[in-house]
Amino acid sequence: MADFSSALYLGMHHATPQLTPWRQLSLGKPAALAEPPGARELAGELAGLQGCAAASLLPSTLHLFFDLFRMLARARCTVLVDGGAYPLARWGAVCAAALAPERMQVQPFAAGSLAAARRAARHCRERGRMPVILADGYTPGAARPPPLAQYAALAQAMGGCLVLDDTQALGVLGRHGGGSPRLHRLQGMPVLVGASLAKGFGVPLAVLAGPAPAIERFEAGSATRLHCSPPSLAQINAGRRALLLNRSCGDGLRGLLRQRCRQFRSALALAGLRCEGGEFPVQRVVLPAGCDGFRLQEALRRRGVQCLLQDAGRRMALMFLLRADHTVQEVALAAMVVVSYMKELA
Repeated sequence: MADFSSALYLGMHHATPQLTPWRQLSLGKPAALAEPPGARELAGELAGLQGCAAASLLPSTLHLFFDLFRMLARARCTVLVDGGAYPLARWGAVCAAALAPERMQVQPFAAGSLAAARRAARHCRERGRMPVILADGYTPGAARPPPLAQYAALAQAMGGCLVLDDTQALGVLGRHGGGSPRLHRLQGMPVLVGASLAKGFGVPLAVLAGPAPAIERFEAGSATRLHCSPPSLAQINAGRRALLLNRSCGDGLRGLLRQRCRQFRSALALAGLRCEGGEFPVQRVVLPAGCDGFRLQEALRRRGVQCLLQDAGRRMALMFLLRADHTVQEVALAAMVVVSYMKELA
């Protein structure tokens, strides 16, 4: 089976024998009491990779955004949510607003619209509220990322900040896989970057990166660091191995990933089919109106190709998640099967 449903973009798997041994999974203490061995070192490496001054590790992005927006709610602010933002970060903002409605409000604006963000931010300042712009570093299937540099400049001009969910970009985009801060040159801007390592680096833990004073405030007030278990030593060791691999062969893996994306898109383009997603490894093939996507997905599975199905209202789309460890033959098979069935539907 050629599996195109896994988001391990660089093909990092971290089998147990490949990891530094650990004597115990957990210290039995929250991070606020004692950092797990290697956690500070890994956080520092991740901060440097992203071009940020400091970073902190969390068990997941759900924990991260829950705590982050609770911290931001201490100021009188409005979270301006880009329409393309992923649900997890939105949930963090909504929960914080529900706990402190007098201090935090949530207001959506059209995805990728700098003009709408500017209008909303000005309205915030007129009402004496700090604007916090929330956006994804990259939304899978989109033609391009949001205007992040402009969002950051707008937040800075209005006395606010930009919060990024950079889970898709970390490890995949930017210099040496440093994600959106590197790609969009956001260093020195009022930007807080939350990301999971689960996709680009294959490690299920999260990192919050940004200016050192903001990370210090976050850690001082984080409920997760006080009440929840920190990332295990297995996760931390896997994270350190991922960054070691990134330094030694990460650029090569990202090059392979781009090649696989171009191969897939070119094969479909030759057959007159269009993919959405640019050179990002999530490729979206929109199905004709009325097409039964579930039957098509099952037909592909029977031919040895596993992919995802996105139900976008009246029209469905097949989602192919490409990885650096996909072979040329696997990508060719996926493209051939898609072209074959799409011709039957035409």
